[in-house]
Amino acid sequence: MKIYLIGYMGSGKSTLGKILAQEQDMNFIDFDDFLEEKEGKSISEIFNEQGEIYFRKKEALYLQELLQGYDNSVISLGGGTPCYGDAMQRINEAEGTSVYINVPVKELASRLWSQREHRPVLKHQDTPEKLEEFVRKHLFERSFYYNQAVVKIMVKEQGVDELIKALKTKLF
Repeated sequence: MKIYLIGYMGSGKSTLGKILAQEQDMNFIDFDDFLEEKEGKSISEIFNEQGEIYFRKKEALYLQELLQGYDNSVISLGGGTPCYGDAMQRINEAEGTSVYINVPVKELASRLWSQREHRPVLKHQDTPEKLEEFVRKHLFERSFYYNQAVVKIMVKEQGVDELIKALKTKLF
């Protein structure tokens, strides 16, 4: 079994994925870490040195590798991974289940404010209001892809334990 966690950056895919994988005795793969290891550079370095087009090509290549192997894994995908080319279609056609972790815009902006220097697409947002507006627009653009996930988890005010329980109920 494979589980693909998708959603906007800061939605908790990696946090939830690690816990879910541990509780279900599955492997956990953070796609950002996987890609950085393959490239020998951080995502920020790849963006700065090679540009986004190069990054998205590599992302598609490494996604295909994950889709074809790595059974018994929970895979936390990058926020943009499902939104380019035919990635979401390939994810849904591969063995496994796609899960959209849907977090409200205000919560995402709050979580991302302190992380924006490490997130290439956010580093130029210099006020909380600008960041929230950017996230709102970006999430609107990406929602078409995210909403193609087989399973959807709406994050309201649940804690991590409640979200893990909801994931298990929908997946197992």
